[in-house]
Amino acid sequence: MTPRIGGVVLFLTSCHSEVNSASQKDPHNLLPQIALLLKLIPAMLNLLLATTNRGKIEEISALLGDLAVNLVSPADLGLDIQVEESGETYAENASLKAKAFAAASVLPALADDSGLEVDALGGAPGLHSARFSPLPGATDADRRAHLLRALAGKPQPWTAQFRSTICLAYAAPKEGATKGVSGVLRPPKKLHTFFAEGICHGQISPDERGQGGFGYDRIFIIEGEGRSMAELSLAEKNRLSHRAKAVANIKEVLTQIVGSGL
Repeated sequence: MTPRIGGVVLFLTSCHSEVNSASQKDPHNLLPQIALLLKLIPAMLNLLLATTNRGKIEEISALLGDLAVNLVSPADLGLDIQVEESGETYAENASLKAKAFAAASVLPALADDSGLEVDALGGAPGLHSARFSPLPGATDADRRAHLLRALAGKPQPWTAQFRSTICLAYAAPKEGATKGVSGVLRPPKKLHTFFAEGICHGQISPDERGQGGFGYDRIFIIEGEGRSMAELSLAEKNRLSHRAKAVANIKEVLTQIVGSGL
């Protein structure tokens, strides 16, 4: 089965005029729009990927392609949510994101928080991997360059690991979204969370290798592979990466939810 996010995008586009009509009534309340769209989508589990990172969306969509789910991105629903990643662990940050998107969309939401942990730097950049460079508006290339500067002069090999924690937030059927007196969906009062973790071991290369992936992929050499994460095809990455392992570990829960008809 192929990932379904593309089909959802096409479907949402076809409903564009109806969405605009709904949004004009109250441009600050997206729930009526979301309810209108999802009412027309085929009866399958609608799962929101709680990220705006296109690379993550592509990877997770491929990893969940064999499940009977409609994968929805925040852009598909017009959601523009900025979640402060104030947690002290990957699980806390993933939970903050999953809960925020689940509450805003009244959909089950899947969020990832991941980082690169370099032993020579005491586990840094870790939780701060996406914000490691001091430059304002830093790019992935800026962050890779900053990491290599921090490692300059330290003895090699620079052993490291990618770590990913996935959080699934959803409301049980009897605890889900309800309709107010005006018929507008209200967010669920209680959200359940499930977590899964994946780790990929390797080491940092002093030179960039490959053109694929994103983030630190071009300087991370996978243990036992001899290639950087950026030199892998998407299919290979989705077999070996930290995120692939985390998603695989949470698929059992997703399968149960799909079977329950949530």
